[in-house]
Amino acid sequence: MNQILNKEPVKRAEKSIKEFDPNLKIIILEKTARTAQDAATALGCNVGAIIKSLLFRAGDNFVLCLVSGDKRCSLNKLKKILDEKDVSMASPDDVKKITGYTIGGVSPVGHLKKVKIYVDINLDRFTTLFAAAGHPNCVFKIELNQLIKLTSSETKEITE
Repeated sequence: MNQILNKEPVKRAEKSIKEFDPNLKIIILEKTARTAQDAATALGCNVGAIIKSLLFRAGDNFVLCLVSGDKRCSLNKLKKILDEKDVSMASPDDVKKITGYTIGGVSPVGHLKKVKIYVDINLDRFTTLFAAAGHPNCVFKIELNQLIKLTSSETKEITE
């Protein structure tokens, strides 16, 4: 299991997390947490407390949306917020290129390119949240106010 922590994307996520708060730890799950439901089962928490990091292409730009595992990101709300007609899910290649992570392990931090980040307001239902840390088997635990600071994100109503 420990070789997972040596993987470059995990190290990159961990570096950002530890620089922000040395007490935050990467949790390695024995079973993959590729989906929010898998992660919730592995952690024994509500699926809504799992943060999905979703990358969207908006015109020529990209935006990362951090949403609750039990919610869907609303393209219409994103279009309004960004004032952009053309908003769609980023392709797996773009996700890799912009964040440096593969889908299933996209962390809210440690991206290769700087992207605007929005946190869905609905995450405030949970005291403790879990987000991916660069690999489908790695997550970290964080509180919403810490997450907002860590990611320098804006809170918005972005789910349907």
